[in-house]
Amino acid sequence: MSLSMYQASVPVFVRALANLRHVLQQGEAHAKAKNVSDATLLQTRLIPDMLPLVKQVQIACDMAARGCARLAGVEPKSFEDNEATLAQVYARIDAAAAYVQGFQPAQIDGSEARSVVFPSRNSPSGEQRFEGQAYLFDYVLPNLFFHCTTAYAILREAGAELGKADFLGKF
Repeated sequence: MSLSMYQASVPVFVRALANLRHVLQQGEAHAKAKNVSDATLLQTRLIPDMLPLVKQVQIACDMAARGCARLAGVEPKSFEDNEATLAQVYARIDAAAAYVQGFQPAQIDGSEARSVVFPSRNSPSGEQRFEGQAYLFDYVLPNLFFHCTTAYAILREAGAELGKADFLGKF
């Protein structure tokens, strides 16, 4: 049996976002126990030139949401990057997960060769171009997991008691 583009994207994105929410909740519990404010936790970074926790979460959500939309050939939903509290961050994760879950297999399956073009400040041409399968496996999934992992690492560095099982979630 072959793996469909839908199976390789939507369930993976939803699980990654759920696990991200879980590690944030663990981080929040630690922060509250240490009297660390939401604002302080959300602005925590691993090193000065890295993006803070809140931005890691925003990008992870965007990767999942934009990934599904572009694979489906529709304009991605835009999320404002204005979260200042953990409650707002959880709402962002929940909104992104709900958006992703709204895509049906018929919208994404068969997108392996679909042209995906989007603006990018990191490209000399100002845009990135992929075929659907390369977009999913070479761009979206690595970026999604990079930002989820970085959020996890920020929370660990902040002292939250997290382990591999928290990152991976329940099977």
